[in-house]
Amino acid sequence: MTSSLYFIARIAQGFGYFRRNQRMAEAATEMHLLREAEAHLGFAVWESVGEIDQLSVEYWNLRRLIKEKESIKERLDASNELLEEAQTTRIAILNSTPEAQQELLDERTKLLVELEELGRQRDEIIAEAREIRRFFDGMKMKIEVLNDENQESSGKQEGLDKAQASLKESKIRFAELKEKRLEIGKLIEAGDAKIDAVDLKLDQLKKDRRSDAAESFQAISEGNREVSSLRAEIGVLDTQMRQLYAEIGRYVSRNATHVPACSRVAVPHRSLVDIMRALRRSIALNHRLAGTA
Repeated sequence: MTSSLYFIARIAQGFGYFRRNQRMAEAATEMHLLREAEAHLGFAVWESVGEIDQLSVEYWNLRRLIKEKESIKERLDASNELLEEAQTTRIAILNSTPEAQQELLDERTKLLVELEELGRQRDEIIAEAREIRRFFDGMKMKIEVLNDENQESSGKQEGLDKAQASLKESKIRFAELKEKRLEIGKLIEAGDAKIDAVDLKLDQLKKDRRSDAAESFQAISEGNREVSSLRAEIGVLDTQMRQLYAEIGRYVSRNATHVPACSRVAVPHRSLVDIMRALRRSIALNHRLAGTA
């Protein structure tokens, strides 16, 4: 608010035209702008006010706080790097197949193929043994029938001899098939044991991966807590530093015209100081119009 607007408003009040709420709102807005300007000015000039005794406390406190903030930022950067590494490690663990696990999977696949072939061979042996069994039973029946017949002839004896020879050959072949089936059964049993051993190793590898992933997740959780804590500390320091900047900016702007040290500091920011002076006057006039001054 300028002096001209103030006098116009005073005349309006003389006619009963009061705008108290508007004046208070304008004063509040201007006060907010003034505080922002004070903090901005203080941030811009604080390094130059070390020789001003009235600002020595703020100056040295800022030096201390800035050093603390730099230290915390270094810790924050280190924590962010560790956090990123932990996240990358966890993703790699979850998305990758370890070489050892791939070798075990290949070995398991090979064993399954071998077992499938052994199973096919056993099925063929069992099928052949069934046919031999049927043939064997047929030969036994033939011999019984021929023996029960009363006729004596060379043809009968020849049939008996052939049947008995076939029966003997069937027994030998059946015994061979039985032995072979037992051998294949042992191979299948050994193969099953190998697959069980591979499965145990795979389960252990999966547990190890889950354990590694859990460790990475724990590191991520701890890293997030550390990062949040450090950011909170930086936030507190920023608030304290902003208050000190505002104190410096307020003192320099108020004394820029009659304190030589403040004048020298404020020269590069003369336009901002003038705006701040106008804001203070406007705030005072608005409070006077609102009846609070």
